Amino acid sequence: MFDKETMEEQNSSITKTETKPGISMKDLLQEKGASVLFPKAGDTMQGMVIEKAQNRVFLDLNSFRTGVLYKTEIDASRTNFQDIKKGDVLTVKIIDLEDKDGLVEVSLSEAGLEKAWEEIRALKLSGETLDVKILSANRGGLVAQINGLAAFLPVSQLSSGNYPHVEGGDKEEIMKLLKKFVGQTITVKVLDYDQKTSKVILSEKAKVSKELEEKLAGYKVDDVVDGTVSGIVDFGAFVNFEGIEGLIHISEIGWQLIEKPSDVLKTGDKIKAKIISIDGDKVSLSLKALKTNPWSEVENKYKKGDIVAGVVVKFNPFGAFVKIDSEIQGLAHISEFKTYNEMTKALELNKAYPFRITMLEPKDYKIALQPTFIEENPAKDSPISA
Repeated sequence: MFDKETMEEQNSSITKTETKPGISMKDLLQEKGASVLFPKAGDTMQGMVIEKAQNRVFLDLNSFRTGVLYKTEIDASRTNFQDIKKGDVLTVKIIDLEDKDGLVEVSLSEAGLEKAWEEIRALKLSGETLDVKILSANRGGLVAQINGLAAFLPVSQLSSGNYPHVEGGDKEEIMKLLKKFVGQTITVKVLDYDQKTSKVILSEKAKVSKELEEKLAGYKVDDVVDGTVSGIVDFGAFVNFEGIEGLIHISEIGWQLIEKPSDVLKTGDKIKAKIISIDGDKVSLSLKALKTNPWSEVENKYKKGDIVAGVVVKFNPFGAFVKIDSEIQGLAHISEFKTYNEMTKALELNKAYPFRITMLEPKDYKIALQPTFIEENPAKDSPISA
């Protein structure tokens, strides 16, 4: 037991061996400062345990002075006080160069924290990967820890394989998928950090980026690949081929107007797609590019002035989209109806009406249509049987 008497002897010994009578630590530093580099508050250093009391530990700070480490500091560092033994070497941070007993007060928890941030900085600079265990999930992403520091892996930084491809962006469904990662280990890189705000941002996507670039080196634009639809979202479909995930944008699914990718593709579908773009680790695919362009034959089938039966498939602020065959659609401009309300009164979705072709520009994929029945009867004519 390191009692009061022992403590006084220790302090006396320190004073006799380390300072001159009547000279404080501050004076000693000033006296020696010109020739000796002394540690200062905030510095991190190692110290050997020379004695252990009921609620504190005394350290030899590399023959500089004797340091005192309180049990509360040890507990805060998540170190078991009982496990510390005489002769152990601890990394500590200097809090106060001279306390009321003339000892150097040190911290184990702050030293551990500083060491953790040093590792974060090193990981960011080196770009090395590390494995982290996912502790929890929230709507924005996944939470892990690195040496006791909370670290966040945003949804946007998940790899394509782990990204929650949820059509419509349903938040509850995304949350269910994210919760499946809790308890799992994911390999990541440190994307960014801010020690002042205690923020560490991780990225799984950055980790796989180089791997994907290497895999994609074996492919080129215009290659046709066999893949599996791995996810459907509002703006397209993700397709996995040979461990690479590419995107078919909704505009590249087909030549016809597509409202929802899920109307054409389903998760698990086996398809062939053409590579139309490779940018770093990102690859864009197309189904449309593998099909004959129906607009190349439009002038052989239609001409300006023709009356055609067209099915109304969509309304928008600038007109109505009208399907005149399986892959060709034209536009009846809003000006043909004066107002949006007039248009929706005159036409019904999924019904056929007679239209006159007023403009035909196949190179620009444009056909302008005029509803002929409005000329004859502004009120509304009976639709043609679809």
